[in-house]
Amino acid sequence: MTSARRLGRGFRRAGVLAALVALTACGDAGRDAAHHAPVTFAILSAEGQAVAEPLWRPLLDDMAQAVGAPVQARFGASYAELVRAMEAGEVQAAWLSPRPAIQVIDSGAAELVARTVDRSGEDSYRSVMITRAGSGRDLDRVLSCGHDLRLGLGDAASTSAALAPMAFLFGPRGIDPRTCFASVRSGDYPTNAYAVAVGTLDVAVVNTVTLAQLRVQNPQIAEQLQEIWRSPPLPEGGVLVRQDLDPAVKEKLRSFLLTYGQGESAQADRQRQVLAALNYSQFRAADAAYLDPVREMIAVQTLAQARVPGDQAARQAAETELRRLRANREVQP
Repeated sequence: MTSARRLGRGFRRAGVLAALVALTACGDAGRDAAHHAPVTFAILSAEGQAVAEPLWRPLLDDMAQAVGAPVQARFGASYAELVRAMEAGEVQAAWLSPRPAIQVIDSGAAELVARTVDRSGEDSYRSVMITRAGSGRDLDRVLSCGHDLRLGLGDAASTSAALAPMAFLFGPRGIDPRTCFASVRSGDYPTNAYAVAVGTLDVAVVNTVTLAQLRVQNPQIAEQLQEIWRSPPLPEGGVLVRQDLDPAVKEKLRSFLLTYGQGESAQADRQRQVLAALNYSQFRAADAAYLDPVREMIAVQTLAQARVPGDQAARQAAETELRRLRANREVQP
């Protein structure tokens, strides 16, 4: 055998060997992706999993494909449940409203990576107080504290149904709802709205998102409601990820959210339909500073609570935090 033929056969063998190595590497990469630790994505759903999962599942399936790992949904009935699960590492990502998001961020468990934008392009919403249409109850009547009205509020950790009315409505007037109303009942937004419409509650605090959904899903109930107060704009909810999530997965998840439904293609059109079913139009980049308006409300509430028992140390701490947040707001572009 000539040296040339031996050399040619050597090259062929080397080529086959290289191809086998490449195929093995690809197979290992595929197996790594297939066996990547699942990502559990938590979602608060007042309506329950049966209603929420069909709306969220297309987005989560697309997310799984983008990050190369299965994405499992976890639906919670309360903010406290989801906060605890995220802090305990039982979930790796979550959609949360601002106040529980702040709690998770401050614990060091997670970071904010994106915020939602609604279908009209708004990245904020408002707290709203409603009463039954034609009842004759206006805001002055409600705030007169006649101890004869039944009030519906939301989860104690809710931004729009607990924090906002205290920061913007009751707190500045020195009103404690527990002593102002005949009763105060906690419930989810749809339940409270329905209770006002049928007369088992006199007034309730919901939000503009709930009312918009109600007008589409149950216009007969929506027609029975009258708005008598609304708050300043509140930051929309956001997506948080655990700090200890694999950095590569975290970056893929962030990129997925910020590009989802963007561009001009059949795929982008389909993704926009998925977002529209959730009443979103897109996700935008966000960090912890996005939640500062809610931190300011918390500081206002803390200050009001500290003034009642005359807690000087707590009052000074709240005033310092409030000054810091307001100064930061003034230098924002």
